[in-house]
Amino acid sequence: MSSAFRLNVRFLAFIGIFLAIVANITVNCVIKDWGNTMYHKEKSIQIKNSASALYNNLSVLRIAPRRLTYFTVVHANVVNMVSASWDGLNYSHRQLQSKEPNVATSTSLIMQAAFCVLPFRELLVVSSQKGIQMYESDGSIMVYWHALDTPETPTEQAVFARGISAVSDNYICVGVSSGAVLVFDVPSKGSNITLSEVLEEHKEAITDIASECSGSQECLANLVTADDGGNMCVWKSGEEFQLLNKIPGLDITCSSVKLWKGTVLAGYGTGQIRLYEAVTGILHAEVNAHARWIYSLDIAPFSGLLLSAAEDSFVRVWHLAVTTDTNSVEIAHLHNECVTDTQICGAKFCDGDGYAFAVTGYDLSEIIRYVQS
Repeated sequence: MSSAFRLNVRFLAFIGIFLAIVANITVNCVIKDWGNTMYHKEKSIQIKNSASALYNNLSVLRIAPRRLTYFTVVHANVVNMVSASWDGLNYSHRQLQSKEPNVATSTSLIMQAAFCVLPFRELLVVSSQKGIQMYESDGSIMVYWHALDTPETPTEQAVFARGISAVSDNYICVGVSSGAVLVFDVPSKGSNITLSEVLEEHKEAITDIASECSGSQECLANLVTADDGGNMCVWKSGEEFQLLNKIPGLDITCSSVKLWKGTVLAGYGTGQIRLYEAVTGILHAEVNAHARWIYSLDIAPFSGLLLSAAEDSFVRVWHLAVTTDTNSVEIAHLHNECVTDTQICGAKFCDGDGYAFAVTGYDLSEIIRYVQS
C-alpha cells in the first residue's frame, strides 16, 4: 500500500469522524437562520481580583429603579462586587471576605456568590468551605450566617457549600458537599432567617440549584438540584418540599442547571447540553454544544434565549421554543463569541430578554460585556 493511499484513507477517516460529530450536534437541534441578530463587544468592567475557576462564577442583579446593575465574581476567599450605572459612567467596588466564627480574617475558600430574588426581598448569598453568609443585595450588611458541620479530624471528603437559588415566595436553597440541600425560610425583612428543612436525596456534592424562572404558575416543578455525578432531583417547594422526579446522571458531572417552562436545561462536563421534561424525565434534546467542560448556563426567561459557556473559550447563544402540539422543546443555535485563550467560568444575561450578557474567565480581572447589535 503506497504512502499516498494511506494518507488519503486517513484523511477520509478524519472527514467521516468530523461529519459524524456534526450530525450528532444537529440530530436533536433545530438549526434556523436568525438573520443578523448578533452581539457586539462593549467596554469591559474592571474588577479588583481575577476570577477563580469555579462553576457559575458570575452573578448579576439588575436594579431598574436606580438604573444600576450589580455584578459579583469570586476570587479565592473574596467576593468582588461591582455596581455599574447603565450609562457606563459610574462604577463602585466592594469586596466581601469569607467569614467564620471567632476568626478575624478567614482563609476559607468561597465556592459561589449569587443574588437571590424573592418577591419582597433581594439578598446576596455567599457559600464557602466554612458556611453560608447572607447579605443585603448591595453587600453592605450581613444579615445571616450558617456554619457547616465540619469533622474534628481531617477527612478525604472536602466540606463546602455550593449551589444557590431562591424558590417560591420565601425560600433560599443552598447545596452542600455531602449532597444535602439546606432550605432556609427568609422573612420579608430582618435577620430572623431559619433553617426549615434539609433535603437528602443526593449522595454526591451538589454542583448547582435552579428554580423555575419563567414565572409560570402552571409548572408543577419549581426547583431542580444537580450533583457531581450528574444526577438531578426535581422538586415542588412548600412547607415540606416534595420530590417529583430523579433524573440519573451516568457519572458525568452536571456543572450548571436551569429550569424554564417545566424543562430542565443541564450542562455537563462532556460539553453537552441536555433538555429534559422536569416531571417525567423525558429527554427532549441533546446537543454537543462545546468541545470542553461547560461551566455556566443561563436563561433569559422572557425571550427563551439560552447562554452556555465553557472551558473551550466559547460562549454560545441558543433559542428555546415550546411546540404546543407535542409539548416538547426545540433548541436552535444563534450566535458564538470566542474569548481567546480564556477558560470561561461564568456567563450571565444582564436582563430578562437577553439583550446583553456578561462573561468572566479564569485569571481575568475584568467582566466582558456583549450587547445585541
